[in-house]
Amino acid sequence: MHILIAPNAFKNSLSAAAASSAILQGLQQSRLGFTGECFPVGDGGDNTGDLLIQRLHGRRLPAEARDPLGRKITAHFGIVGSETAIIDMSTASGLRLLDQKELDPLHATSAGTGDLIRVALDHRVSHILLGVGGSATVDGGMGILTALGIRFRDDAARELTTPESLTGLDSIDVSGLDPRLKDTRLTILCDVETPPLGPTGSAAVFGPQKGASPEDVVLLESVLQRLCAIIRQSTGRDISRLPFGGAAGAAAAGLYGLLGARLVKGIDYFLQLTDFDAALGRSDLVVTGEGAIDEQTLQGKAPYGVAIRAKKRGLSVIAFTGRVPDDPAPLHPYFDEIIPINPPLMSLPEALASAAANLEATARILGSRLATTQ
Repeated sequence: MHILIAPNAFKNSLSAAAASSAILQGLQQSRLGFTGECFPVGDGGDNTGDLLIQRLHGRRLPAEARDPLGRKITAHFGIVGSETAIIDMSTASGLRLLDQKELDPLHATSAGTGDLIRVALDHRVSHILLGVGGSATVDGGMGILTALGIRFRDDAARELTTPESLTGLDSIDVSGLDPRLKDTRLTILCDVETPPLGPTGSAAVFGPQKGASPEDVVLLESVLQRLCAIIRQSTGRDISRLPFGGAAGAAAAGLYGLLGARLVKGIDYFLQLTDFDAALGRSDLVVTGEGAIDEQTLQGKAPYGVAIRAKKRGLSVIAFTGRVPDDPAPLHPYFDEIIPINPPLMSLPEALASAAANLEATARILGSRLATTQ
């Protein structure tokens, strides 16, 4: 038996690479006779760029950037070949850069990601891949665009620099846009299909995760409504219902609206770029997983993308997860088994701290069970 081990990251606890290693170690401790291949995957979320840099044999380079609150940090990006740059938005604009008490989506901006794009352009690349998951911002990409030379102004021509201030947005000045972008393709790897606006939009769904109170969510929704309206007025592009546009606090929509960026389903793009189908062709069983496997998984998350491709080849798919939904029936067409890794009654902080050990132990039990059917 050859097992392909292809998990996503377990949010706030394990990277995809660490998760795949824990699963392999657990299976190796069992009685199962098998060969295994670790193929950690990303859907545009945290560390997707790093996985791509490694898988595509790129170079990882340091760069100075601003964090979501404007403090100078050393972030990084990757160069593959001589023409493609790969950037994780989370490396400069991520939630992981802030303490819980620092979360402030009314003032946090994505400017640091714009800093990284500008440095990548210094390397004369013609294509930039941007994974946008894990951001701390709900600014419609204003920070990125400002770092690249676009100015957002009110009716007195004063420059607006925070999401909160965009309620007064009257015009967008693109005359200072970095001219190198005209000859550069920008591809956004999106980890959610949500639109920018509405009850399933970026402010309503993801704002609270980034520190927004109910009152903040209402304000951020009005900010994004205003941004969408002015972009439509300026460019003729209606981004208000754009699929994938809600990713990264609607940064995906802003970059599409003002830069013509291409928005793609992150996991599908990742699997195609890394030749995942070739690995499937060598395999008899697929093991995937992430922190939560639920109906949101079916909206384009990494385990779903893995399962879809595996099922087309008639392979069984087993998913490990920290949390199983009350009604897993909608997931059964894609996953033959969904196995929780946490012991009963374990608290969330304990589960996060012991994710690697729990994942390894669960894989060991699975391996021993599979061994009885060989």
